[in-house]
Amino acid sequence: MNTINNKSVFKYNMSFYYQSTIIYFIVFILYVVIRGEFVEHSFTLITKDPIIYFFAIIVGFTLLALLFNLYKNRHLELSDEGIGFVNRFRQKKFALEKIEYIRISRNKRFGKGALKFVRIKIINRRRPLIIRPYDYENHDQLVKKLLELKERAAKK
Repeated sequence: MNTINNKSVFKYNMSFYYQSTIIYFIVFILYVVIRGEFVEHSFTLITKDPIIYFFAIIVGFTLLALLFNLYKNRHLELSDEGIGFVNRFRQKKFALEKIEYIRISRNKRFGKGALKFVRIKIINRRRPLIIRPYDYENHDQLVKKLLELKERAAKK
């Protein structure tokens, strides 16, 4: 969380993309090493194996997804004036006066404290905004800031 001009910024959590890219790459390398042939002290790669191409496509796809999400630079901005959803291409800001209610709940199937959801109902908007705090870095701080915003929205 960064605080700039009384504004808290929460970056989108990219750990899932990093982990999946690394795991798929390691599996790809292990498969290539196991499937390759050692002939007369040299390593020969078997290029006719379709599974190698399948793993290469998966690694390429996860790498592209990681790079695209890094380029998008998604983050959430909370301030005294309201809430903003920002990425490289656009930003949507909702003023505190437009917020009808904020509800913080958890998924009852997974037990205490797991998978919290924040529903923010905006005036003149059909469906509420849904935020999963675990999708952002410093999710505990994010929940605290949303609780503060909820108190301010209730007072208006």
